[in-house]
Amino acid sequence: MNLVEPIPVSGLSSSEIKMPAKNLTPSASPIEGAKLVSRDSRKTVGDIAAADPRMICRNVNVHYSDIHAIRDVSIEIGRNEVMAMIGPSGCGKSTFIRCLNRMNDTIAGCRISGEILLDGKNIYAKDVDVVPLRAQVGMVFQKPNPFPKSIYDNVAYGPRIHGLAEDKAELDEIVENSLIKAGLWTEVKDILNRPGTGLSGGQQQRLCIARAIAVSPEIILMDEPCSALDPIATAVIEDLMDELRKQYTIVIVTHSMQQAARVSQRTAYFHMGDLIEVGPTPVIFTRPRHQLTQDYITGRFG
Repeated sequence: MNLVEPIPVSGLSSSEIKMPAKNLTPSASPIEGAKLVSRDSRKTVGDIAAADPRMICRNVNVHYSDIHAIRDVSIEIGRNEVMAMIGPSGCGKSTFIRCLNRMNDTIAGCRISGEILLDGKNIYAKDVDVVPLRAQVGMVFQKPNPFPKSIYDNVAYGPRIHGLAEDKAELDEIVENSLIKAGLWTEVKDILNRPGTGLSGGQQQRLCIARAIAVSPEIILMDEPCSALDPIATAVIEDLMDELRKQYTIVIVTHSMQQAARVSQRTAYFHMGDLIEVGPTPVIFTRPRHQLTQDYITGRFG
């Protein structure tokens, strides 16, 4: 009997995953002849390396005062891929994703050690300016947070402060292109002067994505971007992610294993501050190597 509903994995046929098409929950022995790694082991299993790494993280530790929230996490995030980070509440996945553009700098008592390399440079080096870094590594939060400005000004705000447009015509082009990429242009092109806060929840989240795109990021971080949205709006955002990865690297934190299976190419499972397992998404959901990973995706805890 399945403990959770089947998880559809996009892009693979049932023959490719070598399991019945109607049962994508892990088997008791996911790798023939091999045992699952014990729950007591906290060493990362799977391949942390990406074929074409965009960001490289090595031995990342995060402390909140005396609390050791992230322990020795090493992982690579590949170019033009969607990487999903999953795990139970409080496991450290949101803390880790906020390290990738130094959002944790704003939290009193937070200390971060290790290396996070973007284009070969440690983003925690003393000479790194966090303002251009956060343009380079954009963030979309759990709850849509449009500025109390017009739709146009929400998207134009970043290019203005970063000096990305020389004149109004160039700014107009950036706004239009960003809204097109976010799948919102046809819905708002005639109401650009209306407040962004007047849009629906799904439209507001796409507006926030357009705002992140407008400053030409290389990586887009999404911290549970669909948790406050209805299923229809969620489907639109998921389709958008698949389109955006052609130009950007995307890292998404999600509590929905179904969503992780639908949108990502690689998945990382976190547990109590440790990175337990990393691998191609179909492998994580059908042939996990660690007992804790199997416990989580079959609903034994979470």
